[in-house]
Amino acid sequence: MNGKKGSIVIKIVDRPENGKKDSGDAGESPARKWIRDVWQFAKEDMNRITFSLKVGLAVLLVSLLILIRAPYEVFGTSIIWSILTVAIMFEYTVGATFNRGFNRALGSLLAGIFAVTMMQVAMACGQIAEPYIIALSIFFVGAITSFMKLYPSLVPYEYGFRVILFTYCLIIISGYRMGNPIRTAMDRMYSIAIGGIVTVLVNSLVFPIWAGEQLHLELVGSFNAVADSLEECVKKYLADDGSSHPEFSKTVMDDFADEPAFHKCRATLNSSAKFEAVANSAKWEPPHGRFRHFFYPWSEYVKVGAVLRHCAYEVMALHGCLHSEIQAPYNLRCAFQPEILDATNQAAELLRSIGKDINNMKRSLQTNLLKRVHSSTERLQRSIDMHSYLLTSSHEIQDCPPKLPISQPSNTITCTSKDSLSQVEESESNDEKLNSAYTKPVQGDSYHETMRKQQRRLYSWPSREVDDYEDGDVDTEMLQKMRTFESTAALSLATFASLLIEFVARLDHLVDATDLLAKMAKFKEDY
Repeated sequence: MNGKKGSIVIKIVDRPENGKKDSGDAGESPARKWIRDVWQFAKEDMNRITFSLKVGLAVLLVSLLILIRAPYEVFGTSIIWSILTVAIMFEYTVGATFNRGFNRALGSLLAGIFAVTMMQVAMACGQIAEPYIIALSIFFVGAITSFMKLYPSLVPYEYGFRVILFTYCLIIISGYRMGNPIRTAMDRMYSIAIGGIVTVLVNSLVFPIWAGEQLHLELVGSFNAVADSLEECVKKYLADDGSSHPEFSKTVMDDFADEPAFHKCRATLNSSAKFEAVANSAKWEPPHGRFRHFFYPWSEYVKVGAVLRHCAYEVMALHGCLHSEIQAPYNLRCAFQPEILDATNQAAELLRSIGKDINNMKRSLQTNLLKRVHSSTERLQRSIDMHSYLLTSSHEIQDCPPKLPISQPSNTITCTSKDSLSQVEESESNDEKLNSAYTKPVQGDSYHETMRKQQRRLYSWPSREVDDYEDGDVDTEMLQKMRTFESTAALSLATFASLLIEFVARLDHLVDATDLLAKMAKFKEDY
């Protein structure tokens, strides 16, 4: 019996106190944890393992030129430049490797020509002037290449200017000491060419990783991320009754563990540089896979991504309203819930449909979906216009449950002028009751009165204790300020709705940009 009691009393609660998780990670060694993290990183994208193995294969093939005696006797120590070329040229995608290889080849060729020419000029000037001419040429080449790589239109060729600088310096210095600059330059050119050829062949023929395919999938994923984040934000806003608000420190640090789609949307906002870099690499790739015609419009992918990011800005603004300090009362959100949900669902469906068409490389008209989105948005706009009095003063909407499920919208708002008039009269009577509550003590609070106080205390700005004002007399000026703060809280709902309407307005530009991409990329028509 004592044993049973002991088994009941003993609880495994020491692990969280020691800062360890209950998921079996307790007592795990740092080395084992590091291996598990590395394996998880590799599983996220198996191309990372493929890329690593291809680099190892390319370096091995070039190293055989040194390990085998015959090639080494032909090229000598200059063959080491082949290994250096592989290590520098080998990029993650085929397009990036072609780009880097072009800069490497052109830079080495120009550096070799400049070095040989300058050595001949220096040798013709005599032994006394030769070192001074070489030193002066190194200074000018370093200054000019460093300046030119900063020029805006030449930024894509920045690596080529680096190659010109260090190749020129190595060739002209070694040629000066060895006494045969032409022979030295030619040997190193051959070595660089061998390394470049091996790099291009291995990266293009052995499980190639195409930059164009990555850009295509990245754009499709961005559409889904924005759609998921929009639905997640709106549903959480409508379902939030104020019972669980994150701490301000978490809001500042953007630490929202329960909002995974938000992090994907934020990654979409930061994808501008990535899109441009991948598109620039894709331009160097030959026709491949699903992209089988020359001069594929990769730049249009960047433009569509830019328009999509402007839509994502509105989603982030909606997320800011969700976690703002000034919040509309929950029962007021219930009043506009059906219209907001309908507009959100229609917009998210349109985004996913566009992403699906891009993924399947089909060109289809989005007229029906776009009309439904516009109709739902117009209903939301009419509802706000018709019941704008709810957003400008502290009217209450009665009979709203403590928490309304998203799947069962509330039918509190009607569209007839008669019902609107009755609601205005009812709200005026509520104002009279509210004024009487401020001027005389409250004998007993009902359940609804208590809930009303809690809501006002929670959503007031700046924060104040309502009971302190309601239990005693309060002057008219203070009462007016309190009502102004309540109106500001109600207007936050109008801000949320207007941001949603602006998001829908930007979808028109997104549809146009996508249609232009489909036309230029020659997507299959599916009407």
